[in-house]
Amino acid sequence: MDKNLNEKYDYNKLLEKCIKQIPEESYTKERFEMPILKTIIVGSKTEVSNLLEVSKIIYRDPKDIIKYLGKELASPGTIERQKIIFKGKLTGNMVNTKFKRYVTDFVLCHECKKPDTKIMKEGKQTFMKCMACGAKRPISKVG
Repeated sequence: MDKNLNEKYDYNKLLEKCIKQIPEESYTKERFEMPILKTIIVGSKTEVSNLLEVSKIIYRDPKDIIKYLGKELASPGTIERQKIIFKGKLTGNMVNTKFKRYVTDFVLCHECKKPDTKIMKEGKQTFMKCMACGAKRPISKVG
């Protein structure tokens, strides 16, 4: 084999070059941090001030999240002035516990635990497909 070609494709040099190109965040154990919903009780209603921003972080439609939380908390939710309003006095812990279950069931991949998933419909069945590992599983209707 040609000496120049052998030096050009030296395994250790190529490996070192590849490792330098890996982003720092890849070395962390978990890159997804569970967002926390900010709640405040106003009279007989509960306001969630950051649900619209959080929905962008987890790449889900805020209407689906509101529908799910409304059903789970037995309190209908509406969007008013960039805030989500639920009827009744709901603690932040109650809302965030249900939200964490939503993320676990409808956002995180059950195989690799990454949030890189998409909800897809095929006929009458709804699936969650992981764009990171390729896993695909049927899910129940969101809400």
